[in-house]
Amino acid sequence: MEEYRFYALISRMRYITRWGLMRNTFSENIQEHSHMVAVLAHGLALIRRDILGLPADPERCATAALFHDASEILTGDLPTPIKYFNPEIKQAYKQVEHVSGEKLLALLPEALRESYAPLVHETDETVFAIVKAADKLSAHIKCIEEVKAGNAEFESAAAQTRAALEQTDLPELHWFIEHCLPAFSKNLDELE
Repeated sequence: MEEYRFYALISRMRYITRWGLMRNTFSENIQEHSHMVAVLAHGLALIRRDILGLPADPERCATAALFHDASEILTGDLPTPIKYFNPEIKQAYKQVEHVSGEKLLALLPEALRESYAPLVHETDETVFAIVKAADKLSAHIKCIEEVKAGNAEFESAAAQTRAALEQTDLPELHWFIEHCLPAFSKNLDELE
């Protein structure tokens, strides 16, 4: 009997902590992060399709978001200041992520690899853009929550992630920022 280890490794996403260089009031692992990115990607795709009348596949976006950081199971989460330090490092890290993704896909039965490959290595431009926006949005929301909890460590990151969001050319993201993002600054009583 052959043994396939893909799902067992995916379950280890919960052991990879994000924001390793920052003092956190609450930790976040890539499994939690991927869930939130999936929720946000699904929402952005629905906004794109149902409010803005543009083509989108919400289910594909949500599923791709669940796997968008899967390669980090093998690589760990490289801190942003290093990952994007210069174009050469950024490109080299993309190659490392690709190799890691290929290693994960090799742990599946061959009959499933073709179905998972576009999720691990997203190929649809619209899906990729929505998942990337949801990823940035999730990071910004984490910063908002940390600042709201009194953690000044995240103030610069909050400003940087907000600027990155505003530079993203997706109307569904800007709709979300205007109509949904302010609620993340509210406390529970204010949300009811």
